[in-house]
Amino acid sequence: MRTRGFAHVDTWIFDLDNTLYSHEAQIWPQVGQRITEFVARMFSLDPVEARRLQKQYYYSHGTTLRGLMDEHGLDPAEYLDFVHDVDLSLLSPNERLAKAISALPGRKLIFTNGSARHAENICRKLGVYEHFHGCFDILAANFVPKPEQGAYEMLVERHEVDPARAVFFEDMARNLAPAHALGMTTTLVLPATPDPYREPFEQAREELAHVDHVTDDLVGFLEEVAAAA
Repeated sequence: MRTRGFAHVDTWIFDLDNTLYSHEAQIWPQVGQRITEFVARMFSLDPVEARRLQKQYYYSHGTTLRGLMDEHGLDPAEYLDFVHDVDLSLLSPNERLAKAISALPGRKLIFTNGSARHAENICRKLGVYEHFHGCFDILAANFVPKPEQGAYEMLVERHEVDPARAVFFEDMARNLAPAHALGMTTTLVLPATPDPYREPFEQAREELAHVDHVTDDLVGFLEEVAAAA
């Protein structure tokens, strides 16, 4: 594992789902279930077959949405509204997280494969919305999802990010590789206990050359970084 500090950082980029909040909030399983329901309705499939098709598109296109767009010409607006219509009642305001993000010197951005509306809903519920300076969502990326390199290049161009002065926090190791290739410092945020809903490759814990830091406590990690700044 490489070691890089944060003294050079002036842009702090955060993934949204399962990064800014714990999987225990049960938001991502709801999104997954809503995707299955959307696919089932679109193709008149039973839930098992809809789930199979959903995963097929996820593996082959990076996101189910991208697969539906590429292969069936889906208008993404209805899909995004439907799959992000989830219950946030288990997601509580996180004052420590808000304070830690606020204390970081420089800009803070969200980088998500979801929609900006979903990101706003999550961030407002967490109490951190006011501390972010922008959100680069799947619409801004022209529906090119992480971990495709083009999405990262568009993020850098849109928000005038100097990758050498940026850090990216993300819960999936494979999504850090393109950020590292651009020159960003990378931090993998893993749950203290594995998420049973997610697949093993999505929670890879082995040491990887493109990961600079690993933490299972984002708030504590940010507090230490801010204290040292």
